[in-house]
Amino acid sequence: MESLIHFLDELEERKIYYRLNKIRDSILVEIAVPGERWEVEFFANGEIEVEKFLSNGEILGKSELKTLSEKFSD
Repeated sequence: MESLIHFLDELEERKIYYRLNKIRDSILVEIAVPGERWEVEFFANGEIEVEKFLSNGEILGKSELKTLSEKFSD
């Protein structure tokens, strides 16, 4: 718990927006900064997992919405 509180304090000091969620047996901190999205999970046993999603910088137009829709349709 101490690691989680310290991490959230650091984010707040840097004025970085985050959201908290509970998934599996952990508290998930979701962070979005330009070109990146991070998921940081803090587990009760003290383990911490970090997953980063990085953008290639390509900006797509509205036609990409159809591609996205088709990807998740039945």
